[in-house]
Amino acid sequence: MAARTTTSTSRAELIADAALKLLAERGMRGLTHRAVDETAGLPQGSTSNYARTRQALLEAAVRRQAEREAAVLTPDEMPVPDGGTQDLVDALALALHRYLTRHRELLVSRYELALEATRRPELREFYDATGSQFRAPLNALMAAAGSPEPERHALSLVAWCEGLMFSCAVGSYHSEVPDLAELRTGFAELLRGMLGE
Repeated sequence: MAARTTTSTSRAELIADAALKLLAERGMRGLTHRAVDETAGLPQGSTSNYARTRQALLEAAVRRQAEREAAVLTPDEMPVPDGGTQDLVDALALALHRYLTRHRELLVSRYELALEATRRPELREFYDATGSQFRAPLNALMAAAGSPEPERHALSLVAWCEGLMFSCAVGSYHSEVPDLAELRTGFAELLRGMLGE
């Protein structure tokens, strides 16, 4: 089924969104310039004009992946803890629940891109640079929450979230997504363990 163009969606976004959709539905082998044109509902050759090489197409997909993840996870909108971490726990749980229940396709496309980055050094560099935009806000949040080692604690938080997302999106818990209350409990336990609260 072809994607529909809206006035607020640029052709570049349309192409990148179609690429992410294909990655989630068909995997890396299903990502071709022609398939992107078809999925996006664009004339043949449109994707090639925008992204001449496979590397350029993958970079466009990684860039769009990061944009869409930022809109779902809202790292820049996370509350700075003020005398406690409950607001942060609530915000983290809400963002993760939203991702797990409404954006599973986006998770699958991320895993496809991450795996491809392990095989393509030129994509690895681009993937890492694009993903690094999420680190600084998270490190700042952990520092504001009172972490004596914000970078290490941010890594632990990311690893916990990543493990949960993988298990619930494509792993053995794919049919058992935690509800909001369970995620709040998990985040509260994790932060209490790290921060000693």
